[in-house]
Amino acid sequence: MTARIATVEAAGRQHYGLVVEGGFVALSDDFPHWPTLKAVIEAGALGELVAAGTGRAVTHREGDFTYAIPVPDPGKILCVGVNFPDRNAEYKDGSAQPKYMSLFPRFASSFTGHGQPLVRPPENHTLDYEGEVVVVIGRGGRRIAAEDAYDHIAALTLCNEGTIRDWVRHAKFNVTQGKNWDRSGAIGPWLVPFEDSAQLDEARIVTRVNGEVRQDDVLSRMMFPVREEIAYISTFTTLEPGDMIVTGTPTGAGARFDPPKYLKPGDVVEVEVAGIGVLSNGVVDE
Repeated sequence: MTARIATVEAAGRQHYGLVVEGGFVALSDDFPHWPTLKAVIEAGALGELVAAGTGRAVTHREGDFTYAIPVPDPGKILCVGVNFPDRNAEYKDGSAQPKYMSLFPRFASSFTGHGQPLVRPPENHTLDYEGEVVVVIGRGGRRIAAEDAYDHIAALTLCNEGTIRDWVRHAKFNVTQGKNWDRSGAIGPWLVPFEDSAQLDEARIVTRVNGEVRQDDVLSRMMFPVREEIAYISTFTTLEPGDMIVTGTPTGAGARFDPPKYLKPGDVVEVEVAGIGVLSNGVVDE
């Protein structure tokens, strides 16, 4: 079974370790020199962590902990927008595939963990979902060649890149304010070590709302593949261990229905990729 490496909270403390049958194996006390999973990734030690936890007894049973975002202190979270051809067509502006990818930043505070609710703010109720795969950088670098990009990935995880749609239209050239409401999105449930190109090249992403499939597509159809994302982003900024790239969402977000199908309290959103897992979150009002 693929290792599942998570950050959780229990009894007022944060721990990292392995998710196993029946619960969680806390390992952070064994490695005090690595305070968070970001430090483990910087040390190139995810394999050492997995080895240390293999065969160990569960320290926290299911229900005795809650999930946090796997890397709680990333230096950068960069998101790629409009990265599937059908998604580009949704905008109905007649544009062909753009020459360059669209990018925007998100703050860690705009995300919550698996099993925790997305928060709909009182100022606007156009909370939408976007299921995506996240690559976590393991080996940093600048001007990384596309053919070398996979060598810089430590792990994969999932994202529900929740968006307040009306707020992405407040200004002409940016979407930052619509993408960064506190706890409007989620990342998790855990990290899966990146070991094989097929984990990305053959990945199918499915997003369900209350059990209804809303998004279903394969990463191989992305207009800007992950290799190109890493190469392009590292041209202008140094990628560092623990940085996260949210790679793009397929067609089928709620805003594109007529009428729109925005999220409301009581809804449950699931983002699934075989080999990574299922990220599940409810919805509550702030």
